[in-house]
Amino acid sequence: MQSSPTNSFYEASQNRQLTHTADHGLHSISTNCPSAEGASSVAPIGPTEFRSHFVDSMEMGADVQTVAKYLDGHSEWFRRCAHPMVVESIGANSYAMTVGRFGAFGYDIEPRIGLDLLPHQEGVYRIETVPVPNYTEIGYEVDFRAAMELVDLGNDTSEWATTRIQWQLDLAVVIQFPKFIHALPETLIQRTGDRVLNQVVRQVSRRLTHKVQEDFHASHCLPLPKRVKKRR
Repeated sequence: MQSSPTNSFYEASQNRQLTHTADHGLHSISTNCPSAEGASSVAPIGPTEFRSHFVDSMEMGADVQTVAKYLDGHSEWFRRCAHPMVVESIGANSYAMTVGRFGAFGYDIEPRIGLDLLPHQEGVYRIETVPVPNYTEIGYEVDFRAAMELVDLGNDTSEWATTRIQWQLDLAVVIQFPKFIHALPETLIQRTGDRVLNQVVRQVSRRLTHKVQEDFHASHCLPLPKRVKKRR
């Protein structure tokens, strides 16, 4: 990744609507609206939803069992590979992560989300949103759902066993913008927000992917696959 994530970070139906439930990792939006008693006759402008779907893969120069054991030990590698994003443990398999500051039109947010790295089931690892203890999002909510699958490539391209991690991410962000943002055309807001979100997801994901690859091979004293070495 060339630019910082601060400048612009499975399986779910693209048509499902966000609902305010803990199971979906969604948390309350503070709109600062007046109570019904004495409220203005003009209805408040509702929040705006942005979505991103991203698919990628990375190759590890080891067998599936070795890669799975590494992924299971996420307490050893997740925080250092996520740097410079700030990560803290909030449970046995969950972390609170500050993605970085991003925005447009002079309005920025710095989302902090809880991620639960679920134990694998039949070779598939899932990551889902969970509430962050003692923390309330102000003006936004995030739904993060990722799935990673381990695929055994055998000794297809070299003398080393190779495992491919195929993964996909569905991310939805709902933002309650201040009134001055809504002075802009809604189509411009939606288009710009989708673009910024996709850029953040793409850049953060690629940086994290490369750092995980480097960390895995270094910790196992294995050479990086040639295709990985060229990837920057």
